[in-house]
Amino acid sequence: MTLDIDRIRADFPILADTINGKPLVYLDSANSSHKPQVVIDAMSTFMAHQYSPTNRSAYFLAAQATEMYEGARAKVARFINARHAHEVVFTKNATESLNLVARAWGAAHLSHGDAIVLTHMEHHANIVPWQMLAAEKGFTIRWVPLTSDGLLDLTDIDALLTGAKAFSFTSMSNVLGTINPVKELVSLAHRHGSIAIVDGCQSVPHMPTDVQDWDADFLAFSSHKMLGPTGIGMLWGKESLLDAMPPFLGGGNMIADVTLDGFSCAELPAKFEAGTQPIVEAVGLSAAVDYLNSIGMHNVRQHEMEISRYALDTLTQRFGDDIVIHGSKNVEVRGATFSFAFRDVHPHDISQVLDQNNVCVRAGHHCAKPLMRLLGAHATARASFYLYNTTDEVDALCDALTETGEFFTL
Repeated sequence: MTLDIDRIRADFPILADTINGKPLVYLDSANSSHKPQVVIDAMSTFMAHQYSPTNRSAYFLAAQATEMYEGARAKVARFINARHAHEVVFTKNATESLNLVARAWGAAHLSHGDAIVLTHMEHHANIVPWQMLAAEKGFTIRWVPLTSDGLLDLTDIDALLTGAKAFSFTSMSNVLGTINPVKELVSLAHRHGSIAIVDGCQSVPHMPTDVQDWDADFLAFSSHKMLGPTGIGMLWGKESLLDAMPPFLGGGNMIADVTLDGFSCAELPAKFEAGTQPIVEAVGLSAAVDYLNSIGMHNVRQHEMEISRYALDTLTQRFGDDIVIHGSKNVEVRGATFSFAFRDVHPHDISQVLDQNNVCVRAGHHCAKPLMRLLGAHATARASFYLYNTTDEVDALCDALTETGEFFTL
């Protein structure tokens, strides 16, 4: 293995827990990741000894809290290689980040007769905000289809992008594990005069991210999938676009001035951060970024490729035609997320039997119902791996699936 997994696992308190005497096998990191002790400690210490509101007071604690909050922003900016820290906007989650783009950019630029482009592998968070806006504005949504092995079918991409104003797509599918060629897709969008919006929730925690190299226009991602706390998400956008956009929410902190006749906006990024900020969450996120940097994102990616290769080989050898793993079998173009069907057992039944062995997988439509319909499934079981998972846990998954098969043949 590329990483010292025993050392890494020791950093996560929950991974040492047992339930009914059995170890925890957590295979649901595509949903939400666990937290290392340094993140827990950073948030606890801040709340116990450093907590204060930011930006509103001049006393020492407030200045310190503001410095820590803005320091978290600067770390996030460096983590994705943003040009400026003020291009990073804190939201409550990536869903809000995508809604912010749809409402603040989309409402100002899209109207009847316009078009945007999405893909068939999108999460609902990158579908529904655009559908809501399309119902109001009357623009058209075009769809990039998929190949039989779960990659984007770019055969007609030029026709789809012709005349479109935005191309919004995921960098990695939360169902198929497909890693999309972001830089190529951004280039295609720009060639046709579209902006490029990237849903990075599944890729940013698992591999290096460079928004300047991509030349993307917006990137949305979330803290809780990258070892940080819930309650804080990120939107990165090019400064020129963010400057030109109207505010998304109104209230305190996002104003420069308010009169009885109107208001003027604060500078970036405060313009999009109305109300009390997620200060404690930003402190935890800051610690999570430090932790990931200490591991190295190239190392995280290499480890997950090794896990993916082992999982694909082992599941296929153990179960043959009894298991259908959706998506590409090429680990170079997929992440360590595996949605699968097992015999004719319902995914929820699979997850319940696996849970008896403390093997945690997700069962459902994974907030991607259009993709589920294309797969001919109402739901799938999904096992997803991260930097703290081991090949032994792949074996534990296989053993639990064997037990599942035996249970449902009784």
